[in-house]
Amino acid sequence: MTQVSWGIIGPGSIAQNFADGLAQAPSGTLTAIASRSAARRAAFGDAHAIADDMRFADYAALCDAPDVDAVHIAVPHPFHAELALMALRAGKHVSVEKPAGLNAAEVTALVEAAAQENRFFMEAYMYLLHPQIARMIDIVRSGEIGDITHIRATFGFNAPFDASSRLYDPALAGGAILDVGGYPVSAARLVAGIDEGNFAMPTSVKGSGIIGASGVDEVAYGLLTFANGITAEIACAVARNMDNTIQVTGTKGSLTLPNPWVPGRNEGPSDTTIEITVDRTTREEHLQHPEMLFKFEAEAASQAILAGQVEMPYPGMSHQGSIGNNTVLDQWRKELGYKTFAEQDGVVRILPRCLPPGLPQVPRDNVDGVPNPMSRLVMGCDNRETPAEGAIVWDAWMEAGGNSFDTGFVYGGGLHEKVLGQWIKSRGAEKDITVIVKGAHSPYCFPRAIEAQLDMSLARLNLDHAPIYILHRDNEAVPVGEFVEAMAQLKDKGKVGIWGGSNWSTERFAQAVSYAKEHGLPAPCILNNNLSLAVMTKPVWDGCVTSNMPESLKFLRDNDVMHLSWSSQARGYFLPRDLRDRLPADTRPETCYGSDDNTERRERARELAAKYGVSAHNIATAWVLAQSFPSFALIGPRSPGEIASTLPALDLNLTADEVAWLNLER
Repeated sequence: MTQVSWGIIGPGSIAQNFADGLAQAPSGTLTAIASRSAARRAAFGDAHAIADDMRFADYAALCDAPDVDAVHIAVPHPFHAELALMALRAGKHVSVEKPAGLNAAEVTALVEAAAQENRFFMEAYMYLLHPQIARMIDIVRSGEIGDITHIRATFGFNAPFDASSRLYDPALAGGAILDVGGYPVSAARLVAGIDEGNFAMPTSVKGSGIIGASGVDEVAYGLLTFANGITAEIACAVARNMDNTIQVTGTKGSLTLPNPWVPGRNEGPSDTTIEITVDRTTREEHLQHPEMLFKFEAEAASQAILAGQVEMPYPGMSHQGSIGNNTVLDQWRKELGYKTFAEQDGVVRILPRCLPPGLPQVPRDNVDGVPNPMSRLVMGCDNRETPAEGAIVWDAWMEAGGNSFDTGFVYGGGLHEKVLGQWIKSRGAEKDITVIVKGAHSPYCFPRAIEAQLDMSLARLNLDHAPIYILHRDNEAVPVGEFVEAMAQLKDKGKVGIWGGSNWSTERFAQAVSYAKEHGLPAPCILNNNLSLAVMTKPVWDGCVTSNMPESLKFLRDNDVMHLSWSSQARGYFLPRDLRDRLPADTRPETCYGSDDNTERRERARELAAKYGVSAHNIATAWVLAQSFPSFALIGPRSPGEIASTLPALDLNLTADEVAWLNLER
């Protein structure tokens, strides 16, 4: 391929600009258009000499067209992520207008899909690829204005109010932050990260603004703080004119881009100026470029595709740059109190194709006393802060065959149960899934505290009972029979199904079983301790108990006890080091699982992984599932890609000898 063949979805004004840019780009050419409007499709096709058979009424048809290499998506915001995933799964390279998704979780799914399909993906911030940005970086790095201390970036305009326009309509994810807020955010992050050659993430995001009559943010101001001490003022608006500049202040002087965002946008030339002030003396650099602005973007993207790259090189918007940018936009909108329709309680927004095709389905087993067969892998729900974040992961989980969810009364101070409950209600999923509810965590681990916590959990989860209820901690100062009797009362009231204990010793668990049998009460039948191929050497949290000890494993085998292992993947102990080290130091895998024996287990897992063509991480998951007692594994993926990377473990059927060998038993 010597030239990239592009198709465009959505023939609006931005699409016109991208098409004009392609006309000037030697490495790319426009060959296809897709629009559901026959009139707009015809007008755009005629304007750009697109062949009749390459004018598509159906978006999927363009994505499936063999003569199209790459797709530029220029439809309204709510459709960016869905169509980008459609194109990526069809094997196309993708450029998508900003914001690439309605939140960082959606953008993460796009980045993961691009990696899975080995295709180029770019969030289209065209201004980053104009030569003035490269020149700005050179000036800052030269030290002429000294060390950077502060950044100010604004992008605002005053559009007449029209409740049905994409700028003001909540149904189209209108508002200033999503429409143009990404520009000042990306500029601030770019400048703050110049020394490292990346987009720095702020450690603090503060904001204020105006929510207008239609319910979207019309004006927004923000303050960012970065770990290197740099601060930034950012602002955006769709209902207020702003100066629309980037100003960089250093210890020796300052630098200003008077027209950073759209120099020569429609036709060109894209001439611009940079003002540099040092010692109260200002000089101007005039950058003359006969090309129009979008030519630089179209050419850079086409060159990256021809070079086999999957993301835009710096200073273009990288994959992690896009995820980080949308994370900041999420935080900024939260400061203003503006939720998109996708984040409203009870809204059903399902993003298809987050998982690649052909993955194994999560197997399910029948469990006595539980109405639905349970997936052997159980989704941990202690890390999703909003319904939109949760939906991305949990919809993909259901698509993969998973139907078991684990939560706890203390997670997020109750927020995580509430978020899961909103998803359950919006999907009408309560009859199809099994939710494991946990309560009575220290310091409130008393029989009398259980029912009040359970009632609160059920209300948050939108459930009328807990099919499985687990005591989150043990309190050995309380006679075990009191816990058994408390759970029997809740079962009599129809509030719980089966029950068990988390972080209970096998001795205490056995005592509870004996007490229940002696008194004709429901016995605990599920133990929820840590069980992973790596043996926990330091408790991840106070009061944690591991079941990977010879006496505990023997108890589980001899009594055929159902075991649900938390941290079944040892907090990523079997992942490559760069992934392992992302957790806080006090709960990092090496901190909690570091030992010579575990190092040997990891080496054996890698050896077996090479044999089966999977990862050591998959071997560790398969080891938990291969136990000779009923073993379920709790996992905590934060994105669809992390689900996808776990599922290959399901195709492994480790032998008893392999299970023992991995655990150094032979």
